[in-house]
Amino acid sequence: MKKLSTALMFGSLLSTSAMAAQWHMPTPYGDGNLPTQIAYGFAEEIKEATGGDLDITVHSGGSLVKHTEIPRAVKSGQVQLGEVFLGILGNEHPVYKHDNIPFLATSFEDAKKLWEAAKPAVAAQLDKGGMTLLYAVAWPAQSLYTKMPVNELADLEGSKMRAYSPSTSRLADLMGTTPTTIQVPDIPQAFSTGIIQAMLTSPSTGVDSQAWDYVNYYTDVKAWIPKNIIVVNKRAFRRLDKSTQEAIMTAAAHAEAKAWEGVADRAASDKAKLVENGMNVSDPSDKLVGELQAIGETMIAEWKAEDPEAVGAILDAYNK
Repeated sequence: MKKLSTALMFGSLLSTSAMAAQWHMPTPYGDGNLPTQIAYGFAEEIKEATGGDLDITVHSGGSLVKHTEIPRAVKSGQVQLGEVFLGILGNEHPVYKHDNIPFLATSFEDAKKLWEAAKPAVAAQLDKGGMTLLYAVAWPAQSLYTKMPVNELADLEGSKMRAYSPSTSRLADLMGTTPTTIQVPDIPQAFSTGIIQAMLTSPSTGVDSQAWDYVNYYTDVKAWIPKNIIVVNKRAFRRLDKSTQEAIMTAAAHAEAKAWEGVADRAASDKAKLVENGMNVSDPSDKLVGELQAIGETMIAEWKAEDPEAVGAILDAYNK
């Protein structure tokens, strides 16, 4: 991370003064994605609310910090806040895995309910790690991209499946494929060079990476609805005056509301773009749905076994 320190030349990133504070917010995704657009609006609202006393620069597309390094950068204070795909934290604690479990919550209504059930536990774990939860942005439901039509899991046998979190690695195993970790910027090359032959991801990621250039089929399995979370270094936040803290939390609440309002429309428009660019878009066969639902039941049971108390509380709250 020496390059980051040199490039930023912050001195102490956690200090504030009478002068305007300049904060930096790395995000993993490009400007065309809804989470990044929400982040720009969040930063602008804070700047306006504080009269420019707090100016947040959004660094999109992993341009400042690589995706997998963002949580560490926020924890250590190398940056004050950042955005991360919640599922990649799954190895740190099971509560972070709640939105990567197939067929637990497949509609936006259910996904929002699941987030409300899991949010207190997620916030508590982040706090232990020196971070404060600000807001979350849901992605469209994750569906299947392949070079060939898939009517049952046997059609994927021997394939290498993109993985991007502990839960998606386990899912790939249960689907009879080989999990291969690939981050979003590397997806096109991974397909074109044969490193992977399939992936489960959102229509938005498919549009962003121009999936029609390297795969032909999109099977709309709607397996789960994951989220990004935006976190702030706890010490940096606490050193702000109360009015600035309130401005941040107000902007965060507005950002999350806008995200839930916008994600359904973005899902529909991005799926339409896949069709416009020649991809074969179809609903899954009953057999494929049944096979994936069975995997989902297995993964829910395994997830609960990791921490019966914490995960059980989330499931109980969700199922009320």
